[in-house]
Amino acid sequence: MKNHNVSITEAQDGFEFEFSDVFNVAVSFIDRHLTEGRSDRIAIRTTSGEEVTYGELAANVNRCGNFFKSSGLTKGNRLIMVVKDCPEFFYIFWGSIKAGIIPIPINTLLRAKDYRFIIDNSECSAVLYSPEYKSEIEPALKMAQNSPALSISIQGEEKDLVQLIQKSPADLEAAETHADDECFFLYSSGSTGNPKGAVHCHKDMMYTSLNYGVKTLGINENDVTFSAAKLFFAYGLGNGMHFPLWAGATTILFDGRPTPDTIFDAIEKFKPTIYFGVPTLYGAQLLNMEEKTWDLSSIRTCVSAGEALPPDLFRRWQEKTDLIILDGIGSTEILHIFISNRSDDYCLGSSGRLVPGYQAKILGDDNNPVKQGDAGKLWIKGGSTAKCYWNNPEKTAATMQNEWLNTGDTYYQDDNGYYHYCGRNDDMLKVGGIWCSPFEIEAKLIEHPKVLEAAVVGAPDDQNLIKPKAYLVLKNPEDQSEELEKELLQLCKKGLAPYKYPRWFIFQETLPMTATGKIQRFKLR
Repeated sequence: MKNHNVSITEAQDGFEFEFSDVFNVAVSFIDRHLTEGRSDRIAIRTTSGEEVTYGELAANVNRCGNFFKSSGLTKGNRLIMVVKDCPEFFYIFWGSIKAGIIPIPINTLLRAKDYRFIIDNSECSAVLYSPEYKSEIEPALKMAQNSPALSISIQGEEKDLVQLIQKSPADLEAAETHADDECFFLYSSGSTGNPKGAVHCHKDMMYTSLNYGVKTLGINENDVTFSAAKLFFAYGLGNGMHFPLWAGATTILFDGRPTPDTIFDAIEKFKPTIYFGVPTLYGAQLLNMEEKTWDLSSIRTCVSAGEALPPDLFRRWQEKTDLIILDGIGSTEILHIFISNRSDDYCLGSSGRLVPGYQAKILGDDNNPVKQGDAGKLWIKGGSTAKCYWNNPEKTAATMQNEWLNTGDTYYQDDNGYYHYCGRNDDMLKVGGIWCSPFEIEAKLIEHPKVLEAAVVGAPDDQNLIKPKAYLVLKNPEDQSEELEKELLQLCKKGLAPYKYPRWFIFQETLPMTATGKIQRFKLR
């Protein structure tokens, strides 16, 4: 019997799910709103003036799924999306899923060689892209050994996707899939090698939407969400798409480059209630607010992820806006945030406590649990964890073991149960025989009012011993001076353990970062 049903029970430690034998997640996220009377409610607003109701969304999702089927795509085929934040992203993503096709949203900031690798690695049957990315996608298609049967630029005079799908039926029976079937892939940024394709199942978005979106953030149908992080990121995909869709809320889509001015303009105009940013952007916004005044009165919740939030940035944001930032940690493999602060339960400088539905363990070099308060490798277990890396059994075996995932992060848990970030496992420094967190030093440096961003790596001194080396971006480059270096040195010596102060200060215009705002310390090393 084709019912696509799910039974949801709320428990103290998270939502529990019982899925029917046939389950396609598009029925829960798209079709459900029609039967619950939301057809005329606004699902999507764009900063360019478009509005899409839940009824229009469902019809275009169905048309898109039918168009793919009529174009020769079949159940289990993979479809790459290099698409900006726009309604078409929703149509392609959910139309694929409903038709049993597997969408793969890809970072729009990559280059031809990266796209070529993903086209070959995913063995995709289709590539759809926004025309802005034509100069990288078309060379990638020519270089790839795999030749997708369908390749479409989704906007333009000849091949506008919305026009192409209008002749397709607006009704579509959901493909017979199962909760544990492959639903969509997300490729990692590939900052330290080739991108890895995390394979997510139909059930995964249910777990994150209810355990984090509903139970942790309290998102409901009256909310308006706005994410500076783009939809192709796991973080942005939840913020801007499946959290608001599950709740029947409205999402604001902005297809441009997020800058303080563009983000603040959108907040004033569209009045979101929940704003999702990253630490680097929050810092730039604070700098912007020193010269301009903005109306943030619509916002009830600010969220941060991508890189640990420095305590000083939290304090300055709260002083300036009267809002707190809920910092958390998530990953592409686990789909979204699994440790988070809450509006009624937060600890400055920590990532917070476990999100309901997830378990954690911190292991030492011997792979045994460390003592409470000691740092070690963070492993996470939860219902949204990817089933594997596509076509990469070695990395799968090393990272995913018995339903547990090695996050690659070093953490410790304090006596009150809060988790504290110490850096990536390969970023930790051993100074004088003692492990040292670069993030702790960076957070202290950012406390100085003239410092905008900081990154700390290990470097050999004249005796070839590893010591901290700081790379800094100043709010005003003209402030660089020997006197400032002395001030920063004293700040660190006064506020950190004696061995942790930087031995060198390097001033730069920018720091190397991934598209998600994470500092690429390996490039500085």
